[in-house]
Amino acid sequence: MSQRVWWGVSFLAMSVLTAGCGSSSEDDIRQWMVSERNQARPKVAPIPEPKQFVPAPYANLAAMEPFSNQKLTQALKRDSAQTVSNAALVAPELARRKEPLEAFPLDTMSLVGSIVKAGQPIALVKVDSLLYQVKVGNYLGPNYGRVMKIDETEVTLREIVQDAVGEWIERAATLSLQERSK
Repeated sequence: MSQRVWWGVSFLAMSVLTAGCGSSSEDDIRQWMVSERNQARPKVAPIPEPKQFVPAPYANLAAMEPFSNQKLTQALKRDSAQTVSNAALVAPELARRKEPLEAFPLDTMSLVGSIVKAGQPIALVKVDSLLYQVKVGNYLGPNYGRVMKIDETEVTLREIVQDAVGEWIERAATLSLQERSK
């Protein structure tokens, strides 16, 4: 068979196949699409009217006004009294000379041992691969941490920190003996 005949037969077969897809089937599909589109439209309920705002009258006329000068004066007096008590806790710490180990956070220090020297316990604290001797009364860490007690396995500190409100409070902290990992 020559190539021309082959193309002719192919064209004839294609035209017979496409003749089966007439316009009658296309009309059915179009009608079905229109009916489905009409059924698929969302039905939105209307928004209800907003509720009417009714202002409530101020019932505490006999109480102190929230924005009065008297209330402000009371609040300032209360704050200044707290500041004086807070300052008394931190003032001695601000007046003294800082010690070298106060420049390092406690989590960078490790207690590696303890000894007794002249009847007093001495803690051996390692910071940045250097070994320091620490005794009761020395300071460690940035929070004015004063060494209160030295045991064989831990050093107990008293720190002065600010709480969430900004007041100075005392809290206890410990530095525990670190076991070597093999």
